[in-house]
Amino acid sequence: MDVPQPQGAHLPLASGPDAEGSGRAGRTGRAERADAADNRRRIMEAAARIVAEKGPGALTMNAVAHETGMGVGTVYRRFGDVAQLLFALLDEREKRFQEAFMTGPPPLGPDAPPLERLRAFLHALADRVTGQLDMMLAAETAAPSARYSSGAYATMHTHVTVLVTRVRPESDAALLAHMLLAPFMPSLTHHLTRDGGRTVDEIKAATDDLLLGIAHPR
Repeated sequence: MDVPQPQGAHLPLASGPDAEGSGRAGRTGRAERADAADNRRRIMEAAARIVAEKGPGALTMNAVAHETGMGVGTVYRRFGDVAQLLFALLDEREKRFQEAFMTGPPPLGPDAPPLERLRAFLHALADRVTGQLDMMLAAETAAPSARYSSGAYATMHTHVTVLVTRVRPESDAALLAHMLLAPFMPSLTHHLTRDGGRTVDEIKAATDDLLLGIAHPR
């Protein structure tokens, strides 16, 4: 006959072989997670070295495997292809950029008038894209539509939408935000600067004209 367990009573802690096996499994799981994190870090560091020394065109999964001493299968398990690896490298830089415009000092960060903050953001974005153009272009070429589904683009679009709304409340701020971000597509920036000879200062000046049109529509 089963005796009901008194309410509030504690079941005995597991002991014996099963408990020992559970403990070993927990330690093994933690070790595997630590190994995975270490592999990711080593892959990212190797990829960054390759890009810095030889350019993004030299970044291949085999090159990363050779640089780290890992098997190429391990590299593929952490990052499915070169595009994912490039986006991961860009994501590290994107985090620092986001910190600057979300929590940094004005005019890029909070506590500046919305138009000044919007101008500072677009100027900083121009510097960022031109400064990392080769890596961004390689990522865009490898996965053309990934830009618009990325969390980074969504964050920037939301940020610009909020600022445009404050500058011009009656506007279609979400659409205008896309229009303001469009000039900073890596392929267009490459065309303007490398093929067209335009400078980053000229791009910033043109962006200022766009902002004036939003702030003071005819």
